[in-house]
Amino acid sequence: MINVGIIGGSGYTAGELIRILMYHPKVNIDFVYSTTNAGKPLSVAHHDLMGDIEMNFTAEINPNVNVVFLCLGHGKSISFLKENQFASHTKIIDLGNDFRLNKDAHFEGKDFIYGLPEINKTEIKKANYIANPGCFATAIQLALLPLAKHNLLNNDVHINATTGSTGAGVSLSETSHFSWRNNNFSHYKAFEHQHLGEIGESLVQLQDDFDSELLFIPNRGDFPRGIFATLYTLSDDSLEQLVAKYEDFYKNEPFVTVTTTNINMKQVVQTNKCIISLLKKGNRVLITSIIDNLTKGASGQAIQNMNLMFGLEESTGLHLKPSGF
Repeated sequence: MINVGIIGGSGYTAGELIRILMYHPKVNIDFVYSTTNAGKPLSVAHHDLMGDIEMNFTAEINPNVNVVFLCLGHGKSISFLKENQFASHTKIIDLGNDFRLNKDAHFEGKDFIYGLPEINKTEIKKANYIANPGCFATAIQLALLPLAKHNLLNNDVHINATTGSTGAGVSLSETSHFSWRNNNFSHYKAFEHQHLGEIGESLVQLQDDFDSELLFIPNRGDFPRGIFATLYTLSDDSLEQLVAKYEDFYKNEPFVTVTTTNINMKQVVQTNKCIISLLKKGNRVLITSIIDNLTKGASGQAIQNMNLMFGLEESTGLHLKPSGF
């Protein structure tokens, strides 16, 4: 069994990790660390776990676990790792943004691999340290990687993507308060979202001359979880040619499905799936990419990475079914 520790156990991504890992056939949850809830049952923060798991939060870490998931929020993983040491054999998967960019990937002798399995699977299998991708970044990269693979990203890409309220984290802010969010819609960080950096680096990994603009408008949606992203750019390929390229690129990827039908977010919520739909109108190609921001966009992808790191089938414990209604 893989002994697992979770750091920052009170947040949404930690709760999602617990929900999936407690039924993972190869995992034992050793501890869930939270200084604010130490000694209290997990169900105090994650109400849906009542009756499912008898475990308390702790303010103590076991430095000898096989793998630790860092769910500390952006910018906090570095300080935690400076203050807390783990065994040399302990693998680390960071769900924050501290190590995602190439310039930040080397930290105190640790080399973090960018954990997008659809392009870095070989490296992930050999890695001890993983920087889990951002949620918007995952949906957008999966929409564009096949084009980059064939050097077809030669024009600006227009991106409009909407995320659920859980994307803002568990701490309250003005724009996550129910009274503000309910029956409301807004954009934020237009053209300058922090995920643009990691997206650009992945595209250059496949298309080294990529220098077009990613014109990204992120939106806040009036729903808890999920990402619905639409992207369009120019392409001379026919729809049939594009579909063939996408299907070939993802033919060995268990969580990515390519279609030409209309898709909706309920098809992926509470799963580790990404569904990509292609539409062609004249010389414009419209790409729709949908994921759950907490699973494929965070915790599910982190577990997918863990599976690869420990030599398991990457879909182990991740056969999750969406709710159609």
